[in-house]
Amino acid sequence: MPFGLDGVEVGLIIVFLCLFGGIMSGFPVAFAIAGAGVISFGIIAALDSAGILLHAAIDTGSAEYAQLVAEGVRRDAISIFRYPELPRVIEPLFPGGWEVALDRNISFIVNRMNERVIAGASIETLLAVLMFVMMGITLERSKIANDLLTTMARVFGPLPGGLAVSIVIVGAFLAASTGIVGATVVTMGLLALPTMLRNNYSPELATGVIAASGTLGQIIPPSIVIVLLGTLAGDIYSTAQENRAQLVGCTDALTYLGTPAVVSVGTLFQAALLPGILLAFLYGAYAFGFALLNPSKAPAVRMEDGQGTISTREDMLTWALGVPAALIVGAVLLGQVGVVGSQDVRVSSFTEAGATASLRTQVSPDCRDAMIALHGQAAWDAAVAQQAEIDASGGVQMAQERTAEERETARLAAIANAAPIGTGVAVLFIGLALVLSTARAVNPLADARPLLVGAGGVALAFLIDWLLIGPTTSSGATFVLLAIPMALVLYGVGPAFSRLARNELLRVVFPPLVLIVAVLGSILGGITNPTPAAALGAGGAIMLAAYRKLEEEGNGKGSVILLASLALVVMLLFGVNFDLRMGLETTTTGDIIAGVIAQIAYHAAFLGLLYACWVLFRTGVLGPVVRETAKVTSMVFTILIGSQLLNLVLISFGGEHYIQDFLRSFDNELTVFLIVMLVLFILGFVLDFLEIIYIVVPIVGPVIYGGAFDPSWVTIMIAVNLQTSFLTPPFGFALFYLRGVAPKEVTTGHIYRGVLPFVLIQLAGLAILWFFPAIVTIVPNLLP
Repeated sequence: MPFGLDGVEVGLIIVFLCLFGGIMSGFPVAFAIAGAGVISFGIIAALDSAGILLHAAIDTGSAEYAQLVAEGVRRDAISIFRYPELPRVIEPLFPGGWEVALDRNISFIVNRMNERVIAGASIETLLAVLMFVMMGITLERSKIANDLLTTMARVFGPLPGGLAVSIVIVGAFLAASTGIVGATVVTMGLLALPTMLRNNYSPELATGVIAASGTLGQIIPPSIVIVLLGTLAGDIYSTAQENRAQLVGCTDALTYLGTPAVVSVGTLFQAALLPGILLAFLYGAYAFGFALLNPSKAPAVRMEDGQGTISTREDMLTWALGVPAALIVGAVLLGQVGVVGSQDVRVSSFTEAGATASLRTQVSPDCRDAMIALHGQAAWDAAVAQQAEIDASGGVQMAQERTAEERETARLAAIANAAPIGTGVAVLFIGLALVLSTARAVNPLADARPLLVGAGGVALAFLIDWLLIGPTTSSGATFVLLAIPMALVLYGVGPAFSRLARNELLRVVFPPLVLIVAVLGSILGGITNPTPAAALGAGGAIMLAAYRKLEEEGNGKGSVILLASLALVVMLLFGVNFDLRMGLETTTTGDIIAGVIAQIAYHAAFLGLLYACWVLFRTGVLGPVVRETAKVTSMVFTILIGSQLLNLVLISFGGEHYIQDFLRSFDNELTVFLIVMLVLFILGFVLDFLEIIYIVVPIVGPVIYGGAFDPSWVTIMIAVNLQTSFLTPPFGFALFYLRGVAPKEVTTGHIYRGVLPFVLIQLAGLAILWFFPAIVTIVPNLLP
């Protein structure tokens, strides 16, 4: 064996060197990965055929091996790392010859392409990548970052380090709306870096905060990294937990864990929300602290005032903070006491099935012992007691069809327990009340009568809902009863929006903020999965970009986009409040009218989207957006295919199994995960996040996802670690992007020294998430 190394170890070195050489060659990464797989397999096959590469495998026919098995040691737990003293047998790296390995690889690559790229269960989720990319590129081309940077600089510039803090805020905002690291770094580098240097900001701080803030798009949802990681993590976690359950003697993971072994992209978006905000806060805190300690290197800057309205501090505290807080807290409290809540009185035709025990108790002795070790004796005893009580009552009660009398009784009980004020009405009118309050805050000197009329309409709506609208009131009757209050509210909302539009901060922030809330709200709230939400985001970005183009032209045709957006809102409102399924026995005249209005609104919104596409096509924006989207998406999927090929090469000579055996040789899961995180951090210096996701994670995933760690926490820790790969020299992509647009007086040394504190902040963020995992898990546990 060359250099005293095992043939598998030499094979791993050859694969890494070929991959590193392919990337360093300057050839497109997507093809360099596949080429590295082909070349490395050829080299390993040639050395194996020449008898140079030999593998010292454990002799499974030895007496020592048989003794370990007789002592109860699982065969999969026996490896050269745990039991190095076991007898070995020397065998070729490819026992059946490289021809057999090649034939197996070809069949495997076809199957994997079918599973993960063409027709697999994850392909629908991967479609979200395309639409999130299109959403980000469209918003980037709409020059949203220009307005955000200018506005935030005016707001935070007078503070010490205010320009740096504004960069962090804009970076976080763009992360939630675009998620494209390169576009964000380049845009902020072109717009903000010269301004910061002119105002005597330290080049290190300026470059560091721009590069770091641009990478927030890798962790703040909707993040492409999380979509790609989620599709892998879901499959790896499910398979690893099934294997774990069977190894301890249980039939499946559901029996062993007590819950399904599932992790979705939507759950990961929920889990990533607070860590993303935490990192943005740490960036901003560092910039502010740096300015306090070095005021000459990050001075306060007063930018030229823009157009806006003048409000006193008392007005802002009262109408922008006090009144909205009172409305929201009041609504929550009313919901807690049952005044605001669901008025749905629909009754199922079947009774609910009886409750089952928290854990399955009819299991084998080995599975029982493993479950007690996992959940604790108290949890097991509680489950046994629950099962005994269920058995004593005749077993689990199955769902049974209700009689007409039972359905009516259940319906009357639901009517009696319904809240006086419906949740939908409360959310709608409180939202409109917040608009009225904010309008009062930004312009307290304007005529207050329209706002008071609108506030009266809000109060009247709640009063009518309490007194006249009940759970049995039809949707049509509810629409008629709330028509007058809605008219009064709209009478005030119209001038309110006009005042808000004259406030520069709200005019710039509000449109993309609505898009962010619509996309993330639908995912985090469990309304839909990431793919439809991404489609909504792409369509909304197109309409927003078209509206900005039309406003720049000044021909007044931007109202067409606004009407299309209004039609979309109308369609959603009617879809939520009416049963739009036609031809049913329960279909009413109101449902038919609502269906017609919803159809009209749908076609109006669709025509508005087509018109927006035409505007972007006419102004030369749509073509580059589509080409760039196709380019990025093609790169992602080509890397996916190439990485599968490279992984199969590792599997063919036992490299993947060798690495997993090494990791499993450590009895402490924390130690294993720490080693994996350290390796990922080091690889981030030379590899891009896509290569790490598709090459490294499938190898180490079965080990780190096969333990007791929360899969959401594991995935978010990996995502934050991968975010660091954009900042670590010499191959951090954010550094390349910034170097390309930085002025000549900013050297590469400035950029490297500038990002160093933010790399340390990344590590500090990882440490915080390590010691306080609830930061990751609290949002998924609270949201449905």
